[in-house]
Amino acid sequence: MKDFSPMEFDQQQPMKAILLKVSSVVIFVCMSTLIKAAGKDIPTGQITFYRSAFAMLPVLAYLAFRGELIHSFRTNDVTGHLARGFVGILAMSFGFYGLIHLPLPEAIAIGYAMPLIAVMIAALFLKETVGLYRWSAVFIGLVGVTIITWPRLTLVDAGGIGTAEALGAAAVLVSATLGAIAMVLVRKLIQTEKTPTIVLYFSLSASVFSLATLPLGWADLDSRALLLLALAGFCGGVAQILLTASYRYADVSTIAPFEYTSIVLGLGFGYVLFGDVPTVAMLVGTLIVICAGIFIIIREHRLGLRRKAARRHMTPHG
Repeated sequence: MKDFSPMEFDQQQPMKAILLKVSSVVIFVCMSTLIKAAGKDIPTGQITFYRSAFAMLPVLAYLAFRGELIHSFRTNDVTGHLARGFVGILAMSFGFYGLIHLPLPEAIAIGYAMPLIAVMIAALFLKETVGLYRWSAVFIGLVGVTIITWPRLTLVDAGGIGTAEALGAAAVLVSATLGAIAMVLVRKLIQTEKTPTIVLYFSLSASVFSLATLPLGWADLDSRALLLLALAGFCGGVAQILLTASYRYADVSTIAPFEYTSIVLGLGFGYVLFGDVPTVAMLVGTLIVICAGIFIIIREHRLGLRRKAARRHMTPHG
């Protein structure tokens, strides 16, 4: 449900980067909470439209403030943006379906599968080299995801049809897979596109694609639901800006682990606002997934340092 790409570094300021990252996590969790509070009867396409359309307000204002608005519309890869937008909108739609049918902390925890799946996709389709350590971490992390989701996926009613919770858990897994594919598409886009362009075109394409679901039937929103969805979209845009800005001041390995603070917030918000009590399976599985994710981050950071050292060694001097 989040979508970002790193911006170019200004200078290393890790504490500032961490503060921006944690702020974005807090606001993203607020966004999810607002969407969940809006109600279960709103079609996911409609939720996605409000999330995307109202997110454009702070994004456009931010780009205008930085003097990057006009330049951000210039692109060398329209097809790439459309593909990324289509996959991203599907990921958000499935994620929102799971969000409104699952306890908030479970939806957040299952979403942690996305970086694990991204490693698999990068290895299989981009032919990136993934060693035994990272493959082991991916496997262990997916075991954790299975522990979280298994109690939901095995739920059936008397008629043998999967319950809303089971479908919600499956939807978040699909969302994580699609989100991992979107991450791969972003990694291809950043080779030719600037970050503001990627952010702007995603918001535009997501709004258009989600608006196409209008003929399928949208709900008549009361003022409360409309306000909640509009605020959710605005929060999503603000969180996107903070998240993107955080990557200007530190590398990914420094700030990525702070993504997992969202589970603490999810547990608190879920219990206070929705009466969600975490299960033992959810807590154990989440701990496993977090440990696996942090291990992959650390491993990739070390490999990145080795690659930089190798490039320096190979660079001719004099």
